[in-house]
This record gives sequence, structure tokens and C-alpha cells, in this order.
Amino acid sequence: MEIDEDSQEQNPRICVVLGGRSFVGRFLVLSLLKSENWIVRISDSASSLILDSHEHNSILSESLLTGQASYFQVDIRVESQITAAIKGSSVVFHMDALDSHARDFYLRYMLTVQGTKNVISACRECKVKKLIYNSSADVVFDGIHDVHNGDESLPYPWRFVDMLSDLKAQAEALVLFANGSGGLLTCALRPSNTFGPGDTHLVPFLVGEAKSGRAKFIIGNGENMCDFTYAENVAHAHICAEKALGSGVAPVAGKAFFITNLEPMSIWEFFSLILEGLGYQRPKIHLPTRLVLFIAVLLDRVHKKLALHRNGLPRLNTAMVRLLSCRRTFSCSNAQKHLGYSPIVSLEAGVASTIESFSHLAENSPYLRDRDFSQPSKVDKLLGSGRVAEILLWRDEKETFMHLLTLAFLFYWFFLSGRTFISSTAKLLLLVTIIVFGHGFFPSSIRFGSSIGKISSSYFQVSKTAMQDACLSLQSAWNRGVVHTFRTLAQGEDWNVLIKVAGSLYFLKLLLSFSLSMVIGIALVFTFAAFFVYEQYEEKFDRLMKAAEIGVEKSKEILIRNLPLFLVSFLHNDQIHTQDNGSSQKLWWLDPHQ
Repeated sequence: MEIDEDSQEQNPRICVVLGGRSFVGRFLVLSLLKSENWIVRISDSASSLILDSHEHNSILSESLLTGQASYFQVDIRVESQITAAIKGSSVVFHMDALDSHARDFYLRYMLTVQGTKNVISACRECKVKKLIYNSSADVVFDGIHDVHNGDESLPYPWRFVDMLSDLKAQAEALVLFANGSGGLLTCALRPSNTFGPGDTHLVPFLVGEAKSGRAKFIIGNGENMCDFTYAENVAHAHICAEKALGSGVAPVAGKAFFITNLEPMSIWEFFSLILEGLGYQRPKIHLPTRLVLFIAVLLDRVHKKLALHRNGLPRLNTAMVRLLSCRRTFSCSNAQKHLGYSPIVSLEAGVASTIESFSHLAENSPYLRDRDFSQPSKVDKLLGSGRVAEILLWRDEKETFMHLLTLAFLFYWFFLSGRTFISSTAKLLLLVTIIVFGHGFFPSSIRFGSSIGKISSSYFQVSKTAMQDACLSLQSAWNRGVVHTFRTLAQGEDWNVLIKVAGSLYFLKLLLSFSLSMVIGIALVFTFAAFFVYEQYEEKFDRLMKAAEIGVEKSKEILIRNLPLFLVSFLHNDQIHTQDNGSSQKLWWLDPHQ
């Protein structure tokens, strides 16, 4: 058994966290400071250490004042800067703080692969004893095959799902290969789907998808299991690896270890917990994986053809679709056995902490938790709060989509097929006749235990009551709408009604100047989109309408001031005549004070 060299060192010892201001790096720095066994050197690419609002009265701020923590600006592409930061330290934690949204391959390679080479070289030069690399479980995923309870015996794939995983695998291999060279002991940790407060990738991506409406969809059957790891557990695993690395008892040096929360769950259920916690709807609509892959391929080609770039969050691509539709669970038994690792924060507690830290992202959500869904919205009341409202407001996405698909089919059949209306109607009736006859032709029970329900004659009957109700509704609508409007126009007293009717007829005239198919197509899209959008942004639309109303009032005042005096006098006298006849109605466009 080897002698534990760390026992001969002074306490506290010096360690360096390269990428100490990264997502996981922050958790690791705090964990090291809490142990009070380390003097922590935080290194990152920023010129100075700027504390966040919640860090001013934290352990980190106190440690910076007492000298237990210090900050070094380090560009890992420059080996001399690394050497200056790690000189005199016994352990280096390499967090590889690369923005996963970066598109520049050269930058990614220099920071991930060449940067790791520089870190290894600097560790040898400064006689650092231990180097621990924060890798990723994606280094063994090929983007095609599921991984079920995978262990460290899995090889690197010959082709990676994305460029970042490829570069991470190269950096990990360099770290493991450097073990034993110049007295340097190394190991790598492979956390799976790291999440937590400060996450700059997973949670912001989910919120972005929820705000765009795409988070409603589930790719595949939604049952693919994945492992997730809370960031504080990843930091804890690094500390466990440091303790085990130089003990000489466990076979840790030169090895990689998967790190998880030991609680695999459906990836879509995990997404649902995050989204619902932030006030958004959970994914509900299932889409075939092949269909989504086809759409992703088309989007890739369009972006390449048009040289489009999207800043910020990643767009849908084939790599993302495969990540979301495959099963990826990993065995953490080696980390438990050799590193002494076990999660210190449960998955439930980690999700709750993450949701709390991202509560600000739910402020502009159309599905806020504090919204009173028991009260119908304005547009719901406008649509009658019945079946029509349920469909047009997308209460049940499947039902609404089926209605939209049916109307789109009818629109194509009658207006875009190139046939006359009578020909299209005849062919549709012929198709319905064949379907009905074929349905009745099949026996009630067929092979494999399936059955076909027969269509009752009541499906084609219209009851006398239903017909009377429909006629009464039409009669009532005609009397309340058309007849009342014409009676008011015939009396010649309500200019407001005249302008509304004339404006409506003029708008109809403009619509008829376009092709009928275009008008119906626009109306179809508008019907299924406008009400839903208005309900989600009701307050914003109301403010906009209020501003427009104020603008109309001001325009009216300006118009009245510039009308000829005789016309103002005539309209004013006409209004007085209307009031003398017992009508309390006032002309909407005439201010009596002018």
C-alpha cells in the first residue's frame, strides 16, 4: 500500500478550479470553501471576479476577504497563465467552461482540446499531484443507439452526436492518458444531464420552447428514460474523486466514472416537472420520431442553404431530436464503490431548488401559476364558453388539431383541387358513400379479436326538436341583427349605425376583390390562431386597443376643429333634434363641447 502523500502536506491545502465561474464550477468552489480544508484559487477568463447579487454576503465573499479564496484570470489557450495560477497547488479541477452554444469550431477546439493539453503540460511543470477533469456522459453516446444502464466499459463511438461531445471525448482521453506521467494522477467524471441553479443551457432552452409553444410536443412515445444529475452532486463527486485519487487503495487513477443522481426517470416527465413548476403547460402531444427527424433535416438544409444563424439558444436539429428520443441511463456503481460517491441532494429537492432559482423566467409566461383559470377569459365568454371555445382556444390540442385538419382537407378539396364546386361535392359524397358502405360491409368481428362497431341509423337522422331549435336560432339572429339594423337605418337617426354598416360593407367589398380561396384560407388560419393568441396576451392587446381608442378620440377632436362652421352647426342641430325626440344616444364622432 502506498503512503498517502496528502497526509504529509500542510492543512489547508491549495487547489485550483479552472473554470471556477462556470455552472458546475461555482458549486465546486462553494463546496470546497465549506469544507474549510482548502485554499481555493478560482480561475476564469474574465478580467476580474464580479459577484452576483446573491453572492455578496455569501461564503465566497467572506473567503475572498480572508484570503481563503483568490481569483486568477486565465485563458487556457495560454499555458503561461495556467502555470501562474496553479503554481504551488496540489490539485487542479478542470471544469472546461465552454459555452455549449458557441458555433466556432476553431474556438471550441482551442478551448476544449488544446486548452486541456496546456493544462496537463502546466500540471507537469508545476509538479501538481492530481488533475480531475469534468467530462460528460455524452462521450459514449453515438446519437442512434439507446444506452441502458451503461458502465465505463462502453467505448467511445466512431461517430458522435455533436461536435462538443467529440471534443469532450478527446479532452477526456488526453487527461486519462496523462495519468502517471511526471507523478501526475488523473481521472475524469462523466455527469449525465447536469442541472441546477445557474444553468445556462437546459432550463433556458425549456423556457424558450415553452414560450414559443413548441414545448407542447413529445418526440416519440415519451417513455425514454434518462439520468439527471444535480450540480451540487457533481461538485460532491469531484471532492470524492480527489480523496480517492491519491489513497492508493481504489483503482481510480487513469479511469473515468459516470455520475448520476441514481434516480433515472422519463426525460419528458423531468421536463414537465420543470415547466409546470415555472407555470407552463407540460408536454402532451406525441409526434413520431421519424417525422420530427425529417423536419429537423429540412430545417438544417434551409439554414445551410440560406446561411441563416440563430443567436442564443439552439434551434431544432437532428442531434437534439436524437438526444430527446433515445434512452440514456448509466450505472453509477463504480463511482459508489471506488470514489465513495452518493448523491447528497435528491432529484426532487434539486428540481425544487432549480425551479425557485428560475422563477423570474415565469413572469412573462402565458401560463403563470398565479393565474386564476377558474374564471373564463374575455375571449372565452365571447365564444360562448362552450364547445366552440374549447376548440378554438386549444383546450384539447388533439381535438382542435383534428378539426383544423378536417377543415384544411375540405378547403383543399373544394378550393385548391382545381375542380368546380359541384364536381368536388359530388366526389366527396361518392367518397363518403363508399366509406359508409365499406364500413357496413365488414363483419362486426374480425381476426385478432378486433371488432367494428356498426353505424346506427340515428346518426343520419335529424330530430324535429333540433331542426326547430336551429330555425329559431336563425330567426332570432335575423330579427336581432339584420331587421333591427335596417329599422334603425330607415329611421335615419343613428349615424353611428350607418357608419358601422357602411364600414362593414366596404370591408366586405375589399375582401371580395381578392380570390375567394385566399379569403377563406386566411379566415381559417385567423380563426384557429387569433383567439388563442389574444387569450394568452389579453392584457397587452387591451392596452393596445385602449391606446388606439385614445388616438381615435384625439383624431376626432382635430377633425371637428377643422370642419366648416356650417357643417358643425348642422350636425350639432341634428343631434339636438335627436335628443328632443327622446333619444339619449350621442353621435360618437361629434363632441358637443366643441
